[in-house]
Amino acid sequence: MEGALTARDKVGVQDFVLLDAYTSESAFLDNLRKRFSENLIYTYIGTLLVSVNPYQELGIYTVSQMELYQGVNFFELPPHVYAVADNAYRMMCSELNNHFILISGESGAGKTEVSKKILQYFAVTCPMTESLQIARDRLLLSNPVLEAFGNAKTLRNDNSSRFGKYMDIQFDFKGIPVGGRIISYLIEKSRVVHQNHGERNFHIFYQLLEGGEEERLAYLGLERDPQLYKYLSQGHCAKEPSINDKSGWKTVSNAFSVIDFAEDDLENLFGIIASVLHLGNICFQESQQGCATIPDTHEVKWIAKLLGVRPWVLLEALTHRKIEAKTEEVICPLTLELSAYARDAMAKAVYGRTFTWLVNKINSSLVNKDVPGKTVIGLLDIYGFEVFDKNGFEQFCINYCNEKLQQLLIERTLKAEQAEYEMEGIEWEPIQYFNNKIICDLVEERHRGIISILDEECIRPGPATDLSFLERLEEKVGKHAHFQTRKLAGPKGRKRIGWMEFQLFHYAGEVTYCTKGFLEKNNDLLYRHLKEVLCRSKNRILKECFLVAELENRRRPPTVGTQFKNSLSSLLEILISKEPSYIRCIKPNERKEPGKFDDFLIRHQVKYLGLMEHLRVRRAGFAYRRKYEHFLQRYKSLCPDTWPHWHGPPAEGVERLIKYIGYKPEEYKLGRTKIFIRFPRTLFATEDAFEFSKHQLVARIQATYKGCRERKAYVRKRRAAIKLEAHWRGVLARKEAQRRRWAVRIIRKFLTGFINRNKPLCPDNEEFIVFVRKNYILNLRYHVPKNILDKSWLRPPGILENASELLRKMCTRNLVRKYCRGITAERKALMQQKVVTSDIFRGKKEGYAESLNQPFAHSRIDEGDINPKVLQLIGSEKIQYGIPVIKYDRKGFKTRQRQLILTQKAAYVVELAKIKQKIEYSTLKGVSTSSLSDGIFVIHISPEDNKQKGDAVLQCEHIFEAVTKLAMLVEKENIVNVVQGSLQFYIGPGKEGTIVFDTGLEEQIYKDKNGQLTVVSVRMKS
Repeated sequence: MEGALTARDKVGVQDFVLLDAYTSESAFLDNLRKRFSENLIYTYIGTLLVSVNPYQELGIYTVSQMELYQGVNFFELPPHVYAVADNAYRMMCSELNNHFILISGESGAGKTEVSKKILQYFAVTCPMTESLQIARDRLLLSNPVLEAFGNAKTLRNDNSSRFGKYMDIQFDFKGIPVGGRIISYLIEKSRVVHQNHGERNFHIFYQLLEGGEEERLAYLGLERDPQLYKYLSQGHCAKEPSINDKSGWKTVSNAFSVIDFAEDDLENLFGIIASVLHLGNICFQESQQGCATIPDTHEVKWIAKLLGVRPWVLLEALTHRKIEAKTEEVICPLTLELSAYARDAMAKAVYGRTFTWLVNKINSSLVNKDVPGKTVIGLLDIYGFEVFDKNGFEQFCINYCNEKLQQLLIERTLKAEQAEYEMEGIEWEPIQYFNNKIICDLVEERHRGIISILDEECIRPGPATDLSFLERLEEKVGKHAHFQTRKLAGPKGRKRIGWMEFQLFHYAGEVTYCTKGFLEKNNDLLYRHLKEVLCRSKNRILKECFLVAELENRRRPPTVGTQFKNSLSSLLEILISKEPSYIRCIKPNERKEPGKFDDFLIRHQVKYLGLMEHLRVRRAGFAYRRKYEHFLQRYKSLCPDTWPHWHGPPAEGVERLIKYIGYKPEEYKLGRTKIFIRFPRTLFATEDAFEFSKHQLVARIQATYKGCRERKAYVRKRRAAIKLEAHWRGVLARKEAQRRRWAVRIIRKFLTGFINRNKPLCPDNEEFIVFVRKNYILNLRYHVPKNILDKSWLRPPGILENASELLRKMCTRNLVRKYCRGITAERKALMQQKVVTSDIFRGKKEGYAESLNQPFAHSRIDEGDINPKVLQLIGSEKIQYGIPVIKYDRKGFKTRQRQLILTQKAAYVVELAKIKQKIEYSTLKGVSTSSLSDGIFVIHISPEDNKQKGDAVLQCEHIFEAVTKLAMLVEKENIVNVVQGSLQFYIGPGKEGTIVFDTGLEEQIYKDKNGQLTVVSVRMKS
């Protein structure tokens, strides 16, 4: 409330109760307009929330916004739908009673969106366990399913609810949502077969055609173009830019999977949806006898297949009617008009009952029978007041429903509020308001109400027509002040009322209804012949919807009007048993444009929603009232005189309590049985003090309990400790005496044994020698060599030298065995190569000893580093080894970067993608290298090989490895020659080159003045 006072001069007021001119409708509208222009769509009237549809996303429904409103007192933050939801939730948790939120307003005012926001709020902010998350998800995703099957585009709303929905959200005692239940009311079945211009059928038809999988559509016999179906094209807006049917299909499909619909259920469900579309495309022709026939049975066959009935039986049921005359059954052919009626009646009945099955199926997935003592919050999202250019039976029922809800609001707020003040003896200025009970009675009164007259007209013998129904109305209720027809109206009124119309003066304004179709829609007659066909369907859903028992029941079923009246009565009983919260939704303009504020339209809604009367009651009334017993029970801890028990009358206790708290006289009134608090801030201050006192009381109780518990524990532990100490001291003393006796005996034996240690084994030294042996073995355990190169060994005593030597040998053999077993095949091969290297180079070439600890590699070049073209030229030969080398030209000794690749048959000298030289092992004479530490080696070629240009002079880093690999692959004895001083190599026919090897201070390779290649190596220290 303080927040509302602070924001008063910024953008209007957040609570209409704070308006100075609270009786002025213009001031009310002006405040609403100011806030709407700043995208502030929510305003309070006390605890009632007024919501104006913005027709755009405002970014005020984020998770952070939800967390902001969670657990906060109602008026502490700006108005929001989350505040209403949170207040209902907290009241339910604290008082453990049931609540409901009534969302009302005309079509297009945003009621469905508001209910979705409330559901999302509970889903995010309520405590949740992993096991109950499925229930929460199913509760949330039931919305898109019901919207797809129960919502449609109308002239006023692209997502208009064409059915009433009441949802109970069930909570356990911890406030965790555990399940739910949905009740639906009066789905607009006539929309299945007819839509006005600019309107569409239910969303699911378009979503199935636009987003359904090709296989599914082919199975259902459907095409994607909705214009091909009569039931979808009558409104001439099958394709609507503002509606994304493909996205809607994805949402619905995901929802079905979460709600746990089986694939068989979906197949049967969409089979029914498709059959409705096929039904609409059935065309009748008139025979010469004036009877209806179906020349093209293509659609009938599809319907029969999808519904699991025989085609000829369905064909007969659509063109004939079965009449029972006493004990006989007569089948009569239908006229063209009656056949079309039968087709449409079947489509409406099938869709209507399937929708009821769908709601029950969702309920079965939401119900939770395992949690006892559930409390609920109900959400009522029901069609708003509707006034069209042409209003029929559906609008009559919808507006009757709104009259009943308005009556509930009057009973629970305006009338009840004033009656309570009067009963409690509180001074009060009566507020004048329109009580619409007179209109409700006009519609629903037994025998004299419009619904009763309509039922009588439907069942009376003789030809009953819509005109005869209108005449009966004029006869029975013609004198009612809120009823008028053309015949009863004055000269001015007749111009606005047609011959087949009547007018009702609703609380929201006058509405003219056309009686055409009233009798037909109230009867909702499905021919028995068609009902028999549907009862024998193999479609599992239709089997549950159309029971065979219906055929055996000869009683006339209740009419649609009577069913709706009864269901409304049941709904009101549910709502009356719960604590209410109200949200009034307002439609800002007819064109659904963001930011446009239509004063005339909104003034009309403010009037028929009764907002001004509600404001006057709130302004003059009290924000909070409670019985003395409840108030005292809750807040008695705030006063020392009433805590912990008050033994006097509750009224005196409350008076003593509020005097102690410091209430001012203008803040409260004391009635006969209740206390009335005028301002919310007074209650909030009391509640805050109560919350603080709870913490103090809890702390005091905890401290007392903990002190008592710890004192008892201390005394118990002290007694136990004394007893344990006494026993333990005895145990320790006995152990110490025993240990000393043992120590004396051992020391005596040890001294005797040491003195006689070198004598032959005898009783005097036997234990000493055993001890020495044992001690040596135990110590040896921690000093065993860890590898075969470790030659250390624990020095043994003299008497164990032989045993120690045996153990050392056993340990060495074990280490060798472990080492050998741990060598892999690849490593073994590389070690064998090391053996070959030893045979070739040991004692012949410097650097050999240093190379021993350098492991050989399988290859120094990865296969990925070799050009694919080279691999292609090598072909099927398997590469055994590769290494980067430097090649020296045979004439000028210019260096070239190359790769040496060894295969099973040849050695290749490769430059990038070219093979510069291929040396087959069969033509290889030998390999020469120096005895120094350089990396130069020469591959000698047989001069007889004309393909070769000469010997290959190469240099690499891993010369021992490379030469060994080459020698092993050539498989010739003494193939490697280690030379000293110099070596000759073949350049070409009759030509030889010389490489001189020498030592120096630094490594050099150069061409000397004699044209020889001189290789200088640094002499390695021996």
